[in-house]
Amino acid sequence: MIEFKIKRFNELSTTELYQILQLRSEVFVVEQNCVYQDIDGKDEKAIHVLGYYEGVLAAYSRLFKPNDYFAESSIGRVIVKASHRDKKLGHDLMRTSIEAIQNLFQVTNITISAQLYLQKFYESHGFVTVGESYLEDDIPHIEMRKS
Repeated sequence: MIEFKIKRFNELSTTELYQILQLRSEVFVVEQNCVYQDIDGKDEKAIHVLGYYEGVLAAYSRLFKPNDYFAESSIGRVIVKASHRDKKLGHDLMRTSIEAIQNLFQVTNITISAQLYLQKFYESHGFVTVGESYLEDDIPHIEMRKS
């Protein structure tokens, strides 16, 4: 069973922050072979959703209120540790992230910049494609919205 913690940046312990950065680097930089600036100065504004499975940080996302990233609220850095992907934790993570946005920001409109290969996954959570695909850090992405 996954257990979620939802925290502002200043509420994160140094251990939690280290685990977040380690997981993001493990997947977005090493696994996806993508050299990019993960530490982008936006973490301080974000709400962080940490999903622990048997004591291991296995799922993570960061949330933004409207106008902090897009005009609408947004979910980004959605990630599930490779060793835990068979447990379908991404669906739990998205449900928790969407609910947190509704509770924290009192809004339902959400915009995401999704990796194209995950389009069907996000559609299963009510997101629809907006516009054409584009390259972000040499990875095909698509803008998606949920109302």
